[in-house]
Amino acid sequence: QVQLVESGGGLVQPGGSLRLSCVASGLIFSINTMGWYRQAPGKQRELVAVVTRGGSTNYADSVKGRFTISRDNAKRTVNLQMNSLEPEDTAVYYCNAHLTAFGGERDYWGQGTQVTVSS
Repeated sequence: QVQLVESGGGLVQPGGSLRLSCVASGLIFSINTMGWYRQAPGKQRELVAVVTRGGSTNYADSVKGRFTISRDNAKRTVNLQMNSLEPEDTAVYYCNAHLTAFGGERDYWGQGTQVTVSS
């Protein structure tokens, strides 16, 4: 059974930093893209950043220059370094992986981790 487990959320003041981590486990044959999405109250889930197996990245315009995504293919991890956090970054952050496992190829999601930016 494939699982994505996130860690690193919490409460931080505006201008502060947080680092989110996600590890994939289970009978996984290959992982294509890994990424982070977020959902604020009353809003739809949106892309934050994604990284391909080869290391190409894509960011939402709202986080460019502030957030950095990275992955370790051997460890099956993806991280999101978030700097210069703003109250608008407050949301539940979800790890996503598009991978091939015993049951086939599809998207998997973590359970979500809360990030709150407030003074």
